Amino acid sequence: QVQLVESGGGLVQAGGSLRLSCAASARTLSSYLMGWFRQAPGKEREFVAAISRGGSTTRYADSVKGRFTISRDNAKNTVYLQMNSLKPEDTAVYSCAAGTRWGTRSSENEYDYWGQGTQVTVSS
Repeated sequence: QVQLVESGGGLVQAGGSLRLSCAASARTLSSYLMGWFRQAPGKEREFVAAISRGGSTTRYADSVKGRFTISRDNAKNTVYLQMNSLKPEDTAVYSCAAGTRWGTRSSENEYDYWGQGTQVTVSS
């Protein structure tokens, strides 16, 4: 069982930046593929970014490519999502997820553990 706790969300103006953190209870975070997803009001949850177990491979949704960066520090059991050049359409609840599969995955069905999420609101 892995428990995930997100932090770092908040209210920011368009063009601003935020860094989300996801702290994991896993003894060896390096055993897990990690991902970030988001869900806006009235919309389905969508993939944002993923990072492989060792951190060598990343994957991004087209909508955030070039603006967001996912990273991980396995020694600190923490995964990050650096979000720059934020837009109002980035407003959503952001959740991190952990999975036991290899590589990077964009489908939520391929993740086994989920955090509660943190709200990100971008004002225009």
